[in-house]
Amino acid sequence: MQESFFGINYQEKMADNAPLAVRMRPRTLEEFVGQKHIIAKGKLLYRLIEADKLSSVIFYGPPGTGKTSLAKIVANRTNSSFYELNAVTSGKKEITEVLEKAKNNLGVYNKKSILFIDEIHRFNKAQQDALLPSVERGLVTLIGATTENPYFEINSPLLSRSTIFEFKKLTPEDIRSVISRAITDKDNGYGVMKVKCDEAAISYLSEVSNGDVRRALNALELGILTVDKDKDGVIHIDLETAQECIQQKAVQYDKDGDNHYDTISAFIKSIRGSDPDAALYWMAKMITAGEDPKFIARRIVISASEDIGNAEPMALPVAMAAADAVSFIGMPEARINLAQAVVFLACAPKSNASYVAIDAALSAVQHASNSNVPAHLQDTHYSGSEKLGRGLTYKYPHSYPGHYVLQQYLPDDLVGTHFYEPTEMGHERKMKEYLKKNGIIE
Repeated sequence: MQESFFGINYQEKMADNAPLAVRMRPRTLEEFVGQKHIIAKGKLLYRLIEADKLSSVIFYGPPGTGKTSLAKIVANRTNSSFYELNAVTSGKKEITEVLEKAKNNLGVYNKKSILFIDEIHRFNKAQQDALLPSVERGLVTLIGATTENPYFEINSPLLSRSTIFEFKKLTPEDIRSVISRAITDKDNGYGVMKVKCDEAAISYLSEVSNGDVRRALNALELGILTVDKDKDGVIHIDLETAQECIQQKAVQYDKDGDNHYDTISAFIKSIRGSDPDAALYWMAKMITAGEDPKFIARRIVISASEDIGNAEPMALPVAMAAADAVSFIGMPEARINLAQAVVFLACAPKSNASYVAIDAALSAVQHASNSNVPAHLQDTHYSGSEKLGRGLTYKYPHSYPGHYVLQQYLPDDLVGTHFYEPTEMGHERKMKEYLKKNGIIE
């Protein structure tokens, strides 16, 4: 258990053996990078921290996005006693000790207490329940940090007494700014040393760290500590060094350039061509290069209807489920869901009949047909429809054997036109047999 008070000595974290990611933690709201949607000047969370009026909160988001750093800033600004627990190493005993101190602080010194619990989702129900009465009575103000969805991992009563702030992955621009500051900062970074980091290396670390600033700083520090100085005493970090230190090979992939479009094209064509290995390879390239998984998921959903269609009706539900998993689970785990969908689509029978059919129908509407609705199909749900001859000769299919009766549904000038031409592939063969049986197609 770590206990901190207003005026915490941040020089402790600047010890020579402290990792760069720890030394570069922001000390003030002004130094905090990213999360502008919740912590920009004037936002609710910013105002609460500035005024030292913070109520119980849950910080939820991916690793390395600033949850713990923001809690440390609160510790440095508050007049309350500040206590820190990690749910991995702490249990009910440690919680009870903090609550006793908080009770003493309030009763003897009339001083409030803030309890920060990192990885709060690791606490079981009993441990979370032990916190509830103290949070409810205001004995402690809770700051919980979690990488897991709090609506699934934290007890509802505790959630109802807390405000949830969702942290997003840091952008490459955010991470770039932290890397640049770490290189030049003479107090906490490597500004006292001669460090030259190539633009390609900084861009690479910013992109492949996947929104996790700790990962980028750890790689930068590893490079600085292991690369030999040149004859001028300069430590040179190039792209090859950056790749080695973050243990990920640089992938030729410009999200805004030709390679982006070429790769997604190869990905879709591999699914269409029923090659699961190639489809997985091109998707792996996109994932490795930091492509937005939601973009990949959208393309899979499109392919499910464009290239598979009714040859395998489950293709679309599987693709949609994978897309939902990307939002619900997030990366890197969601790569498994995406892979399942890609393999299913690549191995499914193929048909573009629905895709061709809607384009043909759109063309007919725009260029060929007058689109007049036949009288027997017109609406009858109003008084006077019979006098106008609306729907009088309509035949209700469910009143006939097989729930089908032959009658005209297209406009007069399109009778006999077939937009949809079912193939012999998969389930679509059964659909074709049904249409033939009823005389809709030959």
